[in-house]
Order: sequence, then structure tokens, then C-alpha cells
Amino acid sequence: MKYKSFLVLVALLLCFVTKSFSQKGYYRASNGFGITGGLTQYDILTDNFTTKSSNGFLGGLRASVDLPHKWYNLSYGMQLSENNVEILGRPSLLSSENEYIKYKLLVVQLDFALHIKVYRNHFTIDVGPMLQHNGQLEFKEDNQKDYYVNNYTNLTAEDITDLSKFNVNGVIGASVGIRNFMLKAQYIYGFTNILNKLNTNALDTIGGESSFKGNQQMLVFAAIVTF
Repeated sequence: MKYKSFLVLVALLLCFVTKSFSQKGYYRASNGFGITGGLTQYDILTDNFTTKSSNGFLGGLRASVDLPHKWYNLSYGMQLSENNVEILGRPSLLSSENEYIKYKLLVVQLDFALHIKVYRNHFTIDVGPMLQHNGQLEFKEDNQKDYYVNNYTNLTAEDITDLSKFNVNGVIGASVGIRNFMLKAQYIYGFTNILNKLNTNALDTIGGESSFKGNQQMLVFAAIVTF
């Protein structure tokens, strides 16, 4: 993944946020550092293609701040994931046989979360914004590179791999467990058009919509251990 500079920035921001919270003297706050791992389910919501969600995996780091006298806690983190999505296509231009083209997408996400305390140290509702940097769609099976995408006459599977690299998401979810070990579920929705880059590529859109628009959605089921 070509994310080295992005990851360095993330690490510096995590350190800065943890340090800045620890210097606040207004609350008896305690800092934590967590490691996250889990599964994802990814899809792109669009009228241009027929898509099917598929499973992937995720890992990440998180800096958290426990505010005992507040109704919320705060955290700031990074997660990296390999996600899978399938788009309906056909093996040849005139083929009547339909087959899902299997893609993977590598993603780095930065988020800032507000954790609403429903039951202190055991159950929170989590909401916040998220910034995302992702790569292109990559083929899981090389023999599908020359497939054609359904809903279009001449559009190939390789034509649609160039996604918009930077996206803005919203996150809502819940965490349940004990103080240092939590299970979490998240729903991530992309506010920006992840297919917008395709509109600049002068693609052959005969037979389908001439403008490309899609919003990603992602489910995350993960565990986080905090130190």
C-alpha cells in the first residue's frame, strides 16, 4: 500500500491527541491506547452497477480518553482494512451468462469518536466523522479483467477500477464489554461520491447512465483491547 506518509501523519496525530488530553487539568481524565481487530462487510450503493457486499478484515490503533465526570468519552484512531465487493458482469461482450466480478479495496480510515455512556465502562453509543484514503479496486481473479460490466454495452471490468482516493464518512455504532476489552459494531456511510473519479476518465457509457455516482457502506464487527 502506498500509504507511508499518510500513516506517519496518523501516528503523529495520535501522539498529539493523547498528549494534549493528558495535559488538561480540568478533568481527572485517564488515557488509553487500544489495538483493534475484526471483520468487515463492504458494498457500494449505486444505480450504475449491480453490486453484492462481501466480507473482509480490519486492524487498527486507537487513543482514548476516559472522562469520569462527563456523559461521554473521546477517542481518536486509525484503522486499515482489506474489503471485498462484487459487481455483476459477463465474460464476453455478447455473452448472456452473468457472473459477479470480484474486487478488493485497501482502505485507511481516520476517525474521531464521541462515546455516549449508556452504562459506564460497559456499554456506549459511538458516533463521529471519518476521513478515508483508499486505493483502486483490484481484481481477486486475474481472468476477470476482460469481463464486461452489466448495465453497459462496452464498459469493461478494468475501466471502473479507478475510484476517488479521498472520501468523507460518518460512523455510528455501539461498544459493549468491560473496561479494557470491548466488542464493537459500526456502520460506516460514505458521504462523498466514491465513483466520482470515473466521471473524468472519458469512459464508454453506451447502454447505461452517463454519470457515475456511488456511496460506500461498511459494517465493522471488531474487538478492541485497551492498555
